[in-house]
Amino acid sequence: MIDLFSGLDAWVLVSLLLALTFVLAFEFINGFHDTANAVATVIYTKAMPPHLAVFFSGVFNFLGVLLGGVGVAYAIVHLLPVELLINVNTGHGLAMVFSLLAAAIAWNLGTWYFGIPASSSHTLIGSILGVGLANALISDIPLGDGVNWQKAIDIGMSLVLSPLAGFAVAALVLLGLKWWRPLSKMHKTPEQRRKLDDKKHPPFWNRLVLVISAMAVSFVHGSNDGQKGIGLIMLVLIGIVPAQFVLDLNSTTYQIERTRDATLHLNQFYQRNQATLGEFLALGKAQTGDLPEQFSCNPQQTEPTINALLDSLKGVTEYRSLSPEKRVEVRRYLLCLDDTAKKVGKLPGLQAREKADLDKLRKDLTATTEYAPFWVILAVALALGLGTMVGWKRVVLTIGEKIGKQGMTYAQGMSAQITAACAIGMANIFSLPVSTTHVLSSGVAGTMVANKSGLQGGTVKTILLAWVLTLPATVALSAGLFWLATKYIV
Repeated sequence: MIDLFSGLDAWVLVSLLLALTFVLAFEFINGFHDTANAVATVIYTKAMPPHLAVFFSGVFNFLGVLLGGVGVAYAIVHLLPVELLINVNTGHGLAMVFSLLAAAIAWNLGTWYFGIPASSSHTLIGSILGVGLANALISDIPLGDGVNWQKAIDIGMSLVLSPLAGFAVAALVLLGLKWWRPLSKMHKTPEQRRKLDDKKHPPFWNRLVLVISAMAVSFVHGSNDGQKGIGLIMLVLIGIVPAQFVLDLNSTTYQIERTRDATLHLNQFYQRNQATLGEFLALGKAQTGDLPEQFSCNPQQTEPTINALLDSLKGVTEYRSLSPEKRVEVRRYLLCLDDTAKKVGKLPGLQAREKADLDKLRKDLTATTEYAPFWVILAVALALGLGTMVGWKRVVLTIGEKIGKQGMTYAQGMSAQITAACAIGMANIFSLPVSTTHVLSSGVAGTMVANKSGLQGGTVKTILLAWVLTLPATVALSAGLFWLATKYIV
């Protein structure tokens, strides 16, 4: 990590430190903003003392980040179009990073201050979309090309469907518990149990399930939301100090060989399927010669791009031997080939077996570009874990008492938490970002409806309004900041 700061101009160094501080601040805020949802039920039901619950939630968030991988991280990064990622320069990168982070932090702090369980995921995604759209307007490119819309749609569907699934599944789980043990004390609220048995804690088995499911929610929250912070830091590093981070400089000779082999096999794949892909890729017709310095990932330039990449990697056993300019070139080629391969995989006419082969080649192509240094993962884990341990009270009260017209029962808490842990865990498997806030809040609402407890209209309207407004508000805010930065600063 020390090498990161050596040889940098003073203003680049200051900008880098400031940008990293912004990202870690976002993750710290994310910790106490979102993780309040993870411990809300276990605190409200008195299954754990508040400070102990928050401490262990922080620990499990920390572990979730460390063990979660980087699939979700790069799902976030690839919301921006490939052209913006490959042609980024230091000034442009600074404007992009500070605009989206300032917008996300401002909205997160505002909603936390008013105790509204708004989504940090929506906030971050809205900020990234705003930067992409503003960049399209500034660069005079079509708005349709300003954002990776297919990735945005995939993530949008995940964010929309996960709360609906949370609502329905949590309601069904509660109904199942009521059918299984209709007279159990798990269907009491903490206040009802205190009056009935003069005890403030849940029955043992209910308490155990509440604690385990709360820690499971914390773990999957860390692995999902923590990866968003990892993705942001990689955006910062690639945008500000590209020579050090456009490629994984610690890649082994074997990994570089795999990348080179994947490129060769990709070329063979296209030649093998020339009847299906020949026109789309202009196989045998593309112009030869140097590729332009500023270019879009045109599928019809695939053959020249493959040749340029193979030429750049000829005899290379470690990426450190490449000049900074060559490293940027190699990343540009790899991202473009991956982008084209992704489009090819959606074309009709390819057999399922061929598509599976293409997916394997894509993984090998991006193995040395989709990575994160351990210190990045550790820094995000610490920021998220520490953030978990402060500021949780405002949102806990909203989740526990203000969604339903009655207090939450132990069974409702278990149903909502088990549902949230499973839903977010599944999203992690498929590398999709989801909102812990949305899934858990909708799960609690689902149990309230299933329990015929009723919903508090005022609170539900406030939460729904925050959900609806978060995306357009952060899009507008980050787009405005990016436009101002590029016009008056960069």
